[in-house]
Amino acid sequence: MRPVALWCAGSPEMTMLRKSRRVLFVCSQNRLRSPTAEQVFAAWPGIEVASAGTDEDCGNPVTPELLEWADMIFVMEKAHRNRLTKKFRASLKNQRIICLNIPDEYAYMDPVLVARLKAVVPGFL
Repeated sequence: MRPVALWCAGSPEMTMLRKSRRVLFVCSQNRLRSPTAEQVFAAWPGIEVASAGTDEDCGNPVTPELLEWADMIFVMEKAHRNRLTKKFRASLKNQRIICLNIPDEYAYMDPVLVARLKAVVPGFL
């Protein structure tokens, strides 16, 4: 009889079995920067993407479930990382949080923002 490996959802072994890495992009309102990043990397091979905002009144706010879904989290500013760690510490396990240092001065799909995202994010994926 062969031994059977039992892995729990969310365990490193299950993450390795899953072919794609789950990536979450976060900004304040989830209207400009993080939706742009989600769009830019939506067809990127080997990853699943989502985006959310840290402000409570945004259309798609960060939730504990969304953080637990993510393997890697990109925040646009240090303030976003601080809000996540303060409000959702229990939901942040082994996810890597990377600050992109992208200020709130770009429109949705602004070519300069797209170029900046494409120059920085792939190095972490």
